[in-house]
Amino acid sequence: MATNDSLRILRKPQAMEALGLPLSSFNLRVKQRLITSPISLGARAVGWPSSEIDSLVLAICSGATKNQIEALVIDLEHKRQTGMNVQFSAGIVK
Repeated sequence: MATNDSLRILRKPQAMEALGLPLSSFNLRVKQRLITSPISLGARAVGWPSSEIDSLVLAICSGATKNQIEALVIDLEHKRQTGMNVQFSAGIVK
């Protein structure tokens, strides 16, 4: 069951702070697929699910290699696209 923390969307400055990265490094890692791609929040706004950023922080802290982080990003984006770990009922996320 998802908690309120796992349902938060982090804007870029919050995601950068959580990962301890400056803007240029953050953007490069997104391009290199070492950070998940952002989700659109509107015409000019993007964000990252906090659960994905938390997973990346844990992987980095545990000493994951570049290849392991790339695999994690692929897995996180696949779960996002397929709706895994999220239950929808009458338009309400549970």
